[in-house]
Amino acid sequence: MPDQTSEATETDTAAVVPAGVDAGEAGIDAETDAAAPRHRRRRVRRNDWRLGGSSVARWREGLLAIALFSLGAGLLGSAAVGVALPGATVLAAVVLWIALAVPIVWGFARSRPAGLLRFRAVDLLFGVVLGVLIRFVQGGVAASGGDTAFPSYAVFDGQLPSTWLVVDGFGAVLIAPVLEEFFFHGVVLVALFTVLRRPVGKLAAGIGALLVTTGAFVLVHGLAGTLGVDAIIGLVLVAGVGGALVLLTGRIWAAVLLHVTYNAVYVALALVGTLFG
Repeated sequence: MPDQTSEATETDTAAVVPAGVDAGEAGIDAETDAAAPRHRRRRVRRNDWRLGGSSVARWREGLLAIALFSLGAGLLGSAAVGVALPGATVLAAVVLWIALAVPIVWGFARSRPAGLLRFRAVDLLFGVVLGVLIRFVQGGVAASGGDTAFPSYAVFDGQLPSTWLVVDGFGAVLIAPVLEEFFFHGVVLVALFTVLRRPVGKLAAGIGALLVTTGAFVLVHGLAGTLGVDAIIGLVLVAGVGGALVLLTGRIWAAVLLHVTYNAVYVALALVGTLFG
C-alpha cells in the first residue's frame, strides 16, 4: 500500500542473489542493477519498510511467534493476578504491559523498520483530529442506546482510589496506548505485512494484516470485561483507522497519537462525570 509521500520506490524485479537469500529482503536494487555485471551489483538501503529490505528481514514469523506467546502469557498472568489478588489492579496491569513490551524491545533491538519511527507534523493533526472524532462517534452510539450520562469512576469516601493515577490516569492515557500501538501496529502488523507482501501482494497483505490486528485488538480488550456496542465500535475504529494510518503513511506516530487522544478524551469526560455528576 504505497505512500504518495514515500521517498522510496519499489524494486522487486528479480535479481541474481546468493542461494537462499530473497532479493527483496536482502535489499538488492534489482531494477537498477539486474543488467550490470555481477561484481558491480550492490545492496541499497530502502527507506520504507513497506518495500521490504534488510530493515524488516528479521521482522517475520519468528517475531510474530514471540509476540503471540508473550501476549498469551501476559493475558494469563494478568488474569491469575486478578484471581489471586483481587485488589492488585496495578500489578495485573503491569504484568500485561510487560508482556506487550517484550516483543517490542526484542524486535527493535534486532532491527528498526525503515521509516516506521519517522515523525511528520501531519501525524499530530491526523492523530488528534481522528482520535476526537472516533470518541464522539463512540459517544453518539452510546447516546443512541439511551446512555446520555457522562462516564464516571468509582469513588471511595468521595475520593478516587489510590491506584487511579497509575491505571486509569497515566496508564490509560500514555502507557497503554503507546504499548498497544507499538505491539499491534508496530510489531504484529509490520511483521504480518512483511510475511504476506510477496506471496499475496501489497494490497492483500495490507488488508489481511489490518483485519488480523483489528480483530486481535478488540478480542484482547474484550477479555478484560463485557463490552457494549459503543465500546466495540470505538475499539474497531481505533484499531482499524490506526492500522490504516500505519500502512498508508509508513509511520506509527499518527496511530499512537490517535489512541492517546481517544483515551484522554474519555478520561477527561469521566473526571467531569465523577466530580460533577
